[in-house]
Amino acid sequence: MSDIQVIHSDDAPKAVGPYSQAMIHGGVLYTSGQIGLIPEKGELVGDSVESQAKQVMRNLSAVLNAAGASTTDIIKANIYLINMVDFPKVNAIYAAWLGEHRPARATVAVAQLPLGAKIEIDLIASIS
Repeated sequence: MSDIQVIHSDDAPKAVGPYSQAMIHGGVLYTSGQIGLIPEKGELVGDSVESQAKQVMRNLSAVLNAAGASTTDIIKANIYLINMVDFPKVNAIYAAWLGEHRPARATVAVAQLPLGAKIEIDLIASIS
């Protein structure tokens, strides 16, 4: 029996490729990157980085919940932006999502994201 557990939430978008929404191993949750897809439609929520960031965080919350975790269990976040000019907007939305919790984080600019998204985030979280 494998000690790797696959995590899936119907409240987050289905994987658009050969990967899982998240995996647990050794008490640690590793999420795949989420973009601002509406789970029911498989379409981006809108064109603004703000609307996409909020949807990304809703999607990640759904995956965390499916794993029995919450935002306070996040250890590390990686944020990918196609335009660093959007950093202050995303940072404010991210801070509101996390409240007082402050996990480690990296934010990097990338040339392009899947389906024309403006933001993607993946997480590492502790599972109790």
